[in-house]
Amino acid sequence: MLFAIKEINNSTDLLPGISLGYTIYDACTSIARSVKVALALANGNEILSALSEAPCTRQVQAILGETSSSPCMAVATVIGPFHIPMISHFATCACLSDKTKYPSFLRTIPSDYYQSRALAQLIKHFGWTWVGAIRTNDGYGNYGMAIFTETAQHLGICLEYSVAFFRTDPPDKIQKIIDIIKASTSKVIVTFLSPTDVIALVQQLFLHNLTGYQWVGTEAWISDSQTAAMDRHHILDGAIGLSIPKARVSGMREFILDVKPLNSSSNEMFPEFWETVFSCKFKKSTSSAGNQRECTGNEDLTEVQNSFTDMSLMPIFYNVYKGVYAVAHALHNILSCNKTCNNKVQLDPFTVS
Repeated sequence: MLFAIKEINNSTDLLPGISLGYTIYDACTSIARSVKVALALANGNEILSALSEAPCTRQVQAILGETSSSPCMAVATVIGPFHIPMISHFATCACLSDKTKYPSFLRTIPSDYYQSRALAQLIKHFGWTWVGAIRTNDGYGNYGMAIFTETAQHLGICLEYSVAFFRTDPPDKIQKIIDIIKASTSKVIVTFLSPTDVIALVQQLFLHNLTGYQWVGTEAWISDSQTAAMDRHHILDGAIGLSIPKARVSGMREFILDVKPLNSSSNEMFPEFWETVFSCKFKKSTSSAGNQRECTGNEDLTEVQNSFTDMSLMPIFYNVYKGVYAVAHALHNILSCNKTCNNKVQLDPFTVS
């Protein structure tokens, strides 16, 4: 998002003379926290940070996020009456396409209306007509699996079982799912799961020596490098599924690896990030303990291989990038920008959305 904003603010063609500002929140996978922040933004009580020195004081024009469907459903419901556009880069639940419930929700990723049907077609292609199904017990999993089940039935695919769980479920509920898988005869498992739920399930399968299944997955985890890295017992080997089309944003990798602007700012995130990546500590730091070596600040980030430097996530980055540019082009048109923009136009979120 910051990369796109920097590009737009440096552009002389898009929004000339106008600087986009931003504020970033970590919702910590909490729906309640997401809604709280959205309400604060809708009420105009937030002072937004700008890339220029002057703070933005106007009402927020768009919200970029959330990552998953359930928080999006909650936030889009709350901000819908205010007509503030909410643009998600990764929430795929088909339910979010209902404009009567979510009038200002938009996204830069296809709906599961298509993915669910494509998964059924994929299974039909391989001639698998007897399968099991597991889903995350939330909007993403329940809606996605419902569409898949309906399509599968039309294609002559039978579901031996269809179960829902959440990683925080009590052990006895997860044990019941393990017992169902153990007693089943189908060797193909179709999933609508989040990465964290996949790992929780795989760990249980290993403990019960349940291997040899053909996994079919959705975009949420099928190409996620962290999920693959955490599957230490190779339970998911050979999994197939659907992923977001490959994309590359020129200059993105260089921007991500250039942390000097972050270091020179007053952002407290830099020392914590740097100390974690390089297993060192700064002299004045209070965030690290133990006998770690001292950070110099000149360590080479390009030599680090971790989730931060993993550019396989570029398709998701690109969805965020497109969302920022969609807002910028909308504002460009509303403000009648040519060589200059009409600053006297009263911006209305309803018009932006």
